Amino acid sequence: MGAEIVRPDRAGPEDVVLAWEGQDVLAVRLPQLSESLDRILAALERSHGMPLSALDRKAKQSVVRNLEARGAFSVRHGVETVAGALGVSRFTVYNYLNRENATKGE
Repeated sequence: MGAEIVRPDRAGPEDVVLAWEGQDVLAVRLPQLSESLDRILAALERSHGMPLSALDRKAKQSVVRNLEARGAFSVRHGVETVAGALGVSRFTVYNYLNRENATKGE
């Protein structure tokens, strides 16, 4: 997801410091969530071997399910970012999400 390892003495307040037997060993600096979403979308494009906008409807729905499972829609502007990558409207992404949630409720 793009995390960076830093020395514990360089850890900031939002970094996660890991200790072993009482000694700080390293710190993990997590990327901004929006950057993580961009990385996830790029990885999905690589795995599909084409731009996400070129996928058929069923594959786009699968991508949306995958992204929802990864928490992509909790990121600010997540729906807009995903819609842009898929080449669909925000409304379409919401429809895919609603369809998936309706199926889970059955």
